[in-house]
Amino acid sequence: MINIPKDYQLDEIINHTEYLIDGEISSWKGKQANVYSTLLCDSEDKEPTLIGNTPEMSGEYALKALDSAHKAFNYGQGSWPTMKVYERIKCMENFVDRMVLKRDEIVKLLMWEIGKNLNDSIKEFDRTVEYIKDTIEEYKIIDRNGATFQNKSGVRALIRRGPLGVVLCLGPYNYPLNETFALLIPAIIMGNTTIFKPAKHGVLLIAPLLEAFKESFPSGVVNIVFGRGREIASPIMKTGKIDVLALIGHSSSAISLQDLHPQKSRLRLVLGLEAKNPGIILKDADIDLTVKECISGTLSFNGQRCTALKILYVHEDIKDEFLEKFTKAVDELKLGLPWENTLLTPLPEPGKPKYISDLIDDAVSKGAKILNRRGGKKQKNFVFPAVLYPITKDMNVYEEEQFGPVIPVISFNDISKPIADMSESNYGQQVSIFGQDVDTLGPIIDSMVNLVCRVNLNSACQRGPDIYPFTGRKDSAVATLSVHDALRSFSIRTFVASKDNDLNKNILREMIDSKKSHFIRTDYYL
Repeated sequence: MINIPKDYQLDEIINHTEYLIDGEISSWKGKQANVYSTLLCDSEDKEPTLIGNTPEMSGEYALKALDSAHKAFNYGQGSWPTMKVYERIKCMENFVDRMVLKRDEIVKLLMWEIGKNLNDSIKEFDRTVEYIKDTIEEYKIIDRNGATFQNKSGVRALIRRGPLGVVLCLGPYNYPLNETFALLIPAIIMGNTTIFKPAKHGVLLIAPLLEAFKESFPSGVVNIVFGRGREIASPIMKTGKIDVLALIGHSSSAISLQDLHPQKSRLRLVLGLEAKNPGIILKDADIDLTVKECISGTLSFNGQRCTALKILYVHEDIKDEFLEKFTKAVDELKLGLPWENTLLTPLPEPGKPKYISDLIDDAVSKGAKILNRRGGKKQKNFVFPAVLYPITKDMNVYEEEQFGPVIPVISFNDISKPIADMSESNYGQQVSIFGQDVDTLGPIIDSMVNLVCRVNLNSACQRGPDIYPFTGRKDSAVATLSVHDALRSFSIRTFVASKDNDLNKNILREMIDSKKSHFIRTDYYL
């Protein structure tokens, strides 16, 4: 019998029937989708636990949500896109005040729905709140910078950032709160209107926030619908009324949705996609530090992060020492339930253990060996991390973004090998380099910064701090997400220009003094 602490027990099945369209929370009367947790099904005779259900809404309601967002934006003439900046900020401040009241409920659901451990679930919630507050402060800075007239070649201009239109927002299951809100929050605050569909896993945790969205924003600004992507997103995209597709997930999904839009040239994309971030371990690396960072980099949240280290390149001179210490450290890891705060927790996707086992079997059949004693041991909801060596390019685990607990390793003598592999890769998000000699590191860094968008020195890849740019080359991303860059990604520079003469000066002075325009003003929100 598994002992679940009282604070983390789910007292009853969560029957979630509500959705938010046009400022009204309504109850769905149609088909429901069951939500299961894999936490307790550690053996073949145990089935996933039914923890709740959510609306499985139809395309008809997706189009109602679209009509609501479209009406609220009204070609840029709606009350939200034309609202004063400080009024939009007040709405966002009201939302975050309401959101923090749901902290315990959302943290518990993060553990049950996606298996994220307690510390990381708390961190995801708190980091999201901090992200919203930082976004508010950054928006104030942008507004202040836009409150000054420029004068060049006899033309006076007031340049600000304006919204793009209607945004379809689709978040990922691995960070269903943080990464989803990293799209949704900057889109909203910049004056866009939105339709948001939660991911398949991590869907129940959005339910406690419906009331906060309803009470904080005008009708139609935020519309939240539930259901299958094909039923919800596809009919929305086919209308051509979406101005921005904001998605964190797989490139195949992004491409499919883009292809449905009848006017692709006018569709703005904000995408966070796959990555195959390598760790490159040079012969003078600090072995103990490198092992520690590579454990975290490969196996935090079971490797289910786009920023995870998904392949390790180890210099031949230290390969044996590194692999001995690394495999020992992997085997010492414990699998536990989220509230036990173990690094390894059950996998939330029922089909993921088989997928990971298939990757391991494919690599072994083509010459790789499982180096760690516990590697590949399988139960119904988990596969113990396998360290695989040597890896060759014909193995599936070399090519695919595994998004789970399997660690492919390649050895090298010449740094040109990992650099060449990265050059040929479809992905270009981040890299971690472990070493000490500056004569060696300098040229490598100079090569890497043109292959990826973040080079991590003697540390694992990661997204934060959120003030830093988060993006990627090739198939890894479109646009940049950070507190500052996300506000830019969901807006466009727009300005009013006038010839520098007395007539226009008088008009501008009168407009500023009379506050007849929300755009032409020189005040700003403190």
